[in-house]
Amino acid sequence: MSNTRKLWLGLAALLIVSFGVLLWAGTEIFRAAPPVPERVVSESGQTIYTKADIERGRQVWQSTGGMQLGSIWGHGAYVAPDWSADWLHREAVGVLDLWARADGGAANYAALPAEQKAALQGRLQEMMRKNTYDPETGTITLTEDRIAALSNVAAHYESLFGNDPSTQKLREAYAMKNDTVPDADHRRALTAFFWWTAWAATTERPREPGDAMVPTQAGVVDQQVTYTNNWPSEPLVGNRPAAPLWLWSAFSVLFLIAGIGLLGWHHARTHEEMPVKLPASDPLAALRVTPSMRATAKYFWVVLALFLVQILLGAMTAHYQVEGQVAYGFNLSNILPYSITRTWHTQLAVLWIAVAWLGTGLYIAPALSGHEPKFQRLGVNFLWVCLLAIVVGSFAGQWMAVMQKLGLDLNFWFGHQGWEYADMGRFWQWFLFVGLLLWLTLVGRALWPVLRGPQSDTKAIVGLLFLSTVCIGLFFAAALMWGEHTHISEVEYWRWWLVHLWVEGFFEVFAAAVMSLIFVKLGLVNAKSATTAVLFATIIFMSGGVLGTLHHLYFVGTPTAVVALGASFSALEVVPLAYIGFEAYHTYKLGKATPWMARYRWPILFFIAVSFWNLVGAGLFGFLINPPLSLYYMQGLNLTPLHGHTALFGVYGMLGIALVLFCMRGLRGQMVWDVRPLKVAFWCFNIGLAMMAVFTLLPLGTMQLLAAIEHGYAYARSAEFMQKPIVDMLVWMRVPGDTVFSVGAVALCWFVLRLWVAPKRELATAGQTEGVDR
Repeated sequence: MSNTRKLWLGLAALLIVSFGVLLWAGTEIFRAAPPVPERVVSESGQTIYTKADIERGRQVWQSTGGMQLGSIWGHGAYVAPDWSADWLHREAVGVLDLWARADGGAANYAALPAEQKAALQGRLQEMMRKNTYDPETGTITLTEDRIAALSNVAAHYESLFGNDPSTQKLREAYAMKNDTVPDADHRRALTAFFWWTAWAATTERPREPGDAMVPTQAGVVDQQVTYTNNWPSEPLVGNRPAAPLWLWSAFSVLFLIAGIGLLGWHHARTHEEMPVKLPASDPLAALRVTPSMRATAKYFWVVLALFLVQILLGAMTAHYQVEGQVAYGFNLSNILPYSITRTWHTQLAVLWIAVAWLGTGLYIAPALSGHEPKFQRLGVNFLWVCLLAIVVGSFAGQWMAVMQKLGLDLNFWFGHQGWEYADMGRFWQWFLFVGLLLWLTLVGRALWPVLRGPQSDTKAIVGLLFLSTVCIGLFFAAALMWGEHTHISEVEYWRWWLVHLWVEGFFEVFAAAVMSLIFVKLGLVNAKSATTAVLFATIIFMSGGVLGTLHHLYFVGTPTAVVALGASFSALEVVPLAYIGFEAYHTYKLGKATPWMARYRWPILFFIAVSFWNLVGAGLFGFLINPPLSLYYMQGLNLTPLHGHTALFGVYGMLGIALVLFCMRGLRGQMVWDVRPLKVAFWCFNIGLAMMAVFTLLPLGTMQLLAAIEHGYAYARSAEFMQKPIVDMLVWMRVPGDTVFSVGAVALCWFVLRLWVAPKRELATAGQTEGVDR
């Protein structure tokens, strides 16, 4: 059996087992999810909330932007608080203040001596952690004291989400527009949803066989965890890291070290470079550009337009953190509130990168096969129009939803779903899914002659490229797996299928296959060794990547088994990144292999930048937050976007730009390339991204982490902490990095614009280099 065939069988077996375990984990999550009660009642039988109130409240929350305005269970935006943690803390303090006045004669809990504080805190923990849910009647029963505190917290939220002057300064601190929810009934329903998320975070879930991993001790009550595995950290109610979080965090480090050792041994044992006879001239210089390939140029124009808009929206979103409802003195919150600018900023990040890769797929398929299917150009143009319609339509619906102009009944389908990175309404998700299937068809029919043809050296890589295309098209269906009233734990499970597996999984395989095929077609890499390398890299990446999805789900109502799987396999995701320097050096050598490779100098440098940020952003900053114990404190703090920004743009954004530049070499390679703007863009992107990380996200996130460990999560996300002068200073420190980064984006757009608006035809032959940078 050939080595390639063994790798294919190994990849197939790995995917079958991994997805089987992932699906099993999903069933465990669905089973262990915190219940949504039919009624919440007082001890005297008075109904406080109903299931309809909670579900209606979730609809209201989603219509305001959902995770784009504050967060729930740690997932979402960072300026406003985490509503679950904030409610939990306010309710706990409310009960303690009530008891302090009634039992201790003090003005509030803070005024009591330490001994009385400890006694009341123990009493509070017993009351709030006790699970009073009756599964037979679907009823949660609360004490009168807790209901009194609940009513006060609800009144606070109804004031905050309205237009009450008493909470105006808090709305500014949270970057909330006035009358975020103008309807009073909707505001009351919103409090029901927030209360339920806080109840799940502080209520111990029923013990099941196997929960206790240590022998019981006489006279000692076993510790049990809440539905959210004791998240968030809240000293008042006894929420602290559970024992399994410590255990599996330690094991994740062991798995990482073991994985690095094994991969290092394999690399040392098998790595040998096969000699390649280099072509005398650029094999792609004479590539025939078909009509459909030429039509992909408009995709790359859209990429740059979306990229520029995303940067502008990112600057506005960051600025809201220091000026609240205004931006540089202009009251923009009434037109473009924070939740909209952040929605569009995060959504555009995925969209422009995805469009870059979609355009690359449409360009590379006919280039590889030399086959232009009938009506291929029409299909490429039609898909481009569909993508524009999806962007404009979904953005318009989201704006109408957040401005409360759409109505709750239409919001799910045409407005704002409220789930970060899956914000667009269901109609637009279906539209995008159909568009991706069209893209899959267009790429597949262009590659079909290679796939159906006789065995060739590149057939295996083309096959992997096609399979990754199939997965990209089909796995977006994960966004269609939940409904408007699906339990939030189930939604989170499927949402991370979309975000992690789709963006961080199959796009990665697609990119690896495309890069290998480019180097093979350039004659720089032996096709057989490239095939083996790509298949092996795919196996290594997917071995941790599939089940590594679960590390996003530690605190969304999941059982301990999910924590164990997520911690173990997310550590393995980092293993191949430890050897990313070898890949960078190999890419660098290819760029210097022959004089005519100077034509590809800047795409090659962008590929090298991908390797660097893969190590730093995805590797170092990714593992910083991945272990359960780390994420327990860091989730939703600025260390999370530290990883997100450096990995999303540093890896996928840089890769998208590199692929676009390779396609540009085919589309406009006969024109003079004044690469000075590319040089500016490359260094501005890297320096600006590093400044953003080092000057703001890393120090601010570290400060929040210390605050969360010492005082609890609610304080680390509170207006009291986030409005400190040093925090304002750190946020302002983003301006230099953002400015440098923006200069790079303008330079890149200027370079591409010149290739079409004022091109000069290259007089040199195809085999010559472009000479010095002009």
